[in-house]
Amino acid sequence: MDARTQLLEGLTDAQLEAVSAHEGPLLVLAGPGSGKTMVVTRRIAHLVASGVDPSSILALTFTNKAAAQMRERVSSLLGETMTGLMQVSTFHAFCARQLRIWSTAAGVSQNYSIWDSADQRDAVKRAIVDAGLSTSNWPPAAVLSTISGAKNKLMDAAAFEQDAMDFNDRTVAKIYSRYETLLRDNDAMDFDDLLGHVARLLRDDETIRSAAQRRWQYILVDEYQDTNYAQFIIASGLAQSHRNICVVGDPDQSIYRWRGADIRNILDFEAHYPEARVVPLGRNFRSTGHIVKAASGLVSHNESHRHKDLHTELDDGSPVTIRTCMDEHAEAEAIVGHFRSAAEDGKAWREMAVLYRVNSLSRVLEDAFRHASVPYAVARGTAFYERREIKDALGYLRLLLNPNDDIALRRIINVPTRGIGKTTMDRMETHAKANGQRLGEVMRRISSVPEVTDRARKAVGRFVTMIDGWIAEMSGGMLGLDLADLVSMVLRDSGLESSMVDADDGEDRVENLSELVSAAADLIIEPGEDGSLPDLRGQLAAWLESIALVSDSDAIDPESGVVTLMTLHAAKGLEFDVVAIAGLEQGMLPHSRSFNEPDSMEEERRLCYVGMTRARRDLLMTRAMTRTHRGLRDRTMVSEFIDEIPPDHVACELPKPSWGSSMDSGEGHLLRGDPESVFKLGDQVEHPRFGLGKIQRLMSRPRGLTATIDFDEYGPRTLLVAHAGLQRLGGDLEDSPC
Repeated sequence: MDARTQLLEGLTDAQLEAVSAHEGPLLVLAGPGSGKTMVVTRRIAHLVASGVDPSSILALTFTNKAAAQMRERVSSLLGETMTGLMQVSTFHAFCARQLRIWSTAAGVSQNYSIWDSADQRDAVKRAIVDAGLSTSNWPPAAVLSTISGAKNKLMDAAAFEQDAMDFNDRTVAKIYSRYETLLRDNDAMDFDDLLGHVARLLRDDETIRSAAQRRWQYILVDEYQDTNYAQFIIASGLAQSHRNICVVGDPDQSIYRWRGADIRNILDFEAHYPEARVVPLGRNFRSTGHIVKAASGLVSHNESHRHKDLHTELDDGSPVTIRTCMDEHAEAEAIVGHFRSAAEDGKAWREMAVLYRVNSLSRVLEDAFRHASVPYAVARGTAFYERREIKDALGYLRLLLNPNDDIALRRIINVPTRGIGKTTMDRMETHAKANGQRLGEVMRRISSVPEVTDRARKAVGRFVTMIDGWIAEMSGGMLGLDLADLVSMVLRDSGLESSMVDADDGEDRVENLSELVSAAADLIIEPGEDGSLPDLRGQLAAWLESIALVSDSDAIDPESGVVTLMTLHAAKGLEFDVVAIAGLEQGMLPHSRSFNEPDSMEEERRLCYVGMTRARRDLLMTRAMTRTHRGLRDRTMVSEFIDEIPPDHVACELPKPSWGSSMDSGEGHLLRGDPESVFKLGDQVEHPRFGLGKIQRLMSRPRGLTATIDFDEYGPRTLLVAHAGLQRLGGDLEDSPC
């Protein structure tokens, strides 16, 4: 049997067609678990076995891991010598290499340096200041994002300025121009420049383009749904003459629009290449029947959905479990219990994962896994209490208990920036060492420290006043202050929370800080040995002690592996036997940012689809009827995605509240019994005076549950449910599978 025949062994008809179709444009629509990587690598090997020069093959993908995996698999089929002749790399690595070769044509130094994300942020800050602007009014992260978007569309600063329609864009154009100057002055490139320069050369320079097309006769692009405009121009330019381009991807797994990915590249492939062959890989080798059909039913609601006959020859397995929980703690306990049952059935911890839309959801989940002694790890992120913004917040709180905690003080004294720089710190520390004092003591006697500027003295004085003010409030200065109020006050008054808004991953960081307030509200206050309850200072001490012990968690046994906790975005490309997706609520998944934008809503649906298709045999999807936000319990509305899953493939589990549950306080009396009998978001109701309306928001307040209702004639009104005399007429989710 010759090598070509061996490479086709064991392939389905669709896979065989994708592997053996060498000439002309080819679109491979590869559904989840369809053997995409095997098809890509065998296609490359089959080209070589058919006599194609390995050096004429160029395969492009997005991550170093994916490129390395592709090279390894091709090497196992062809040997290292053959693999070394072809170019298999990420887009950015390919462009960086070619740009050094084409530097003269691009008008850049051959010895350019590449600025990483931190370098880019620093340069943009400088550009903002150089333009005579304030970084407070023009947040560097937001400006850099706008510049990146322009670069991905191949717009330089001059083109961006010419296209500017308002004051904001014209101002960003000035910053962009100065940023470009800084790059040039430093012979530097940012990541977008690598793509942009090569894209322009392939688009505009006939000599470069022709040479590249002769050099690479067969182009393969993996994860094509994730390409941006510049990457589209690169791929198109390379294949323009011979048109031997194979793109592999799945529109239903396009989840990086916020990063510049343009789903139209894959949806319009046949418009760009009318002669293209399209091969759908719809057979799922990963997941059982119920999971495949449930996920397929969900994503089919997208207008951008490109039909593939998604199916599997595996058994149907268990239906997708959709569990409604009373609150986020019950949700976390339900997930832990589900995983424990799977472990008792022989599943390894390493084959289990919890996925969520936003990082802040991990805090309660981590607590539940830790208390149940189930080993876990947070993937592509940091454990909740180890995150930078959380450690900064805890540094402030530690100072309230111990103003002489110099470790905590050094961490947060200039976070956020308040004009107490390194020079001032060095002078205070030198004075402290010379006089045998703590840094906190020196700060409270800042006037006695020589060589400190008046401006720095005032900044230190304001900081000390802020800390001492919190200590006074904690000691009884503010009537009714509880631990959650104290934490919230520190986050607000320190400026820590507001400083995160414009940072990279700002929304996640703010949500994490809000979750810290909820963690404080969750503290169970236990009486001391004398039976009395601790005051606020004692509560803070107990809470910080429990957190310190969390950070010193026991080593995880590598033999048993760990449960993985990660975001849905991070889970793309992975698979597990048992998967739980938490937070299936409106505003969470789908995220509230997507509500008024159809394209964003479709991406949220694709994100949920990606999460569902990570599961091989067991999928649990959970939602909480109430979730705590900044210490207040809010009613939630079930995610509309639940309603879109075909009911034949799900099994629903509803909560069984009891008088001893965590729901007994506040609105607990409204929630006991059948959950379908209480008011829900989206319900149509009738009021004796205001008439017909729809419930838009439910919130727990000290006086009871309130409902914000959009009445047909009177508009929005907020009413106390217990006294409103509302009659429930039905809701939007009456046909929901759960």
